[in-house]
Amino acid sequence: MDIRHLQYVLEVARCKSFTQAANALHISQPTISKMIRNLEDELGIEVFIREGRQVELTDSGQVIVAHAKHILQSFESLSAELNDLTHLKKGRIRIGLPPMVGARFFPNVINQFRKQYPGIELDMVEDGAKKIEAAVEAGHLDVGVVLLPIHNELLDWFPFVDEKLKLVVPPSHRLAQRDHVALAELADEPLISFREDFALHDRIISACKAAGFEPKVLYESSQWDFISEMVSADLGIAMLPETICASLDPSRVHTVSFANPSIPWQLAIAWRRTGYLSFAAREWIHFTRDKLERRKVGE
Repeated sequence: MDIRHLQYVLEVARCKSFTQAANALHISQPTISKMIRNLEDELGIEVFIREGRQVELTDSGQVIVAHAKHILQSFESLSAELNDLTHLKKGRIRIGLPPMVGARFFPNVINQFRKQYPGIELDMVEDGAKKIEAAVEAGHLDVGVVLLPIHNELLDWFPFVDEKLKLVVPPSHRLAQRDHVALAELADEPLISFREDFALHDRIISACKAAGFEPKVLYESSQWDFISEMVSADLGIAMLPETICASLDPSRVHTVSFANPSIPWQLAIAWRRTGYLSFAAREWIHFTRDKLERRKVGE
């Protein structure tokens, strides 16, 4: 039994005629007769009582018609909903954004996307890049912003930020007026860092160890603005991306570039390489790639 069987039964029941039903469905009368006969043979019942040119439903036929109406309505709803999804009239995307990234790069992109696709829901999840990468890999998120490099063959991605970290110090700090500073010069400085579940935490710790010292982490936070305020209060130093440093108040903190080796801050939008990716998620990837690449060109 398939949907066509039910459509043919309903039309014959409505018209009370195989010929009229065939005309209404734009098929031949032998075709509709054969299809219904096949249905009857498959179910081992009679659907119609044939008396000359008139046909009437049997008891079994009445049961089939009663259910067929609901089934066809559900099928039409399913078809309409799938059509909406494929034409991006509706959908849902689960997006992972680190707190530092979302506010700086995505408000305008999100606004433009919502204007173009008002029926698509965007579920934003704020978390560290390490947790976001794991959630994308596990399928809990459709897409997410992660820190490069990615050593994960299960993920695909495109880069959209290529910056470096800068040193952030209070104006009275001994290094505040320098143009460049070597990482090794920070060996005895108290460090205000991101939490351990943030990829940038590992990046900074690794860079310090490579420079020959174990950093003295005094405080940890998930919020870059809180970190900069703690620096302003002379509680320690910090390392933040260039984009963030450009927004800081120079009267409250000073930023200094690192001499070689620098600490890279490279971001990418990542998604699972295999498995199902919704039409909406695919469009988000295409849309954001276009918008973020245009942003880089315009800088």
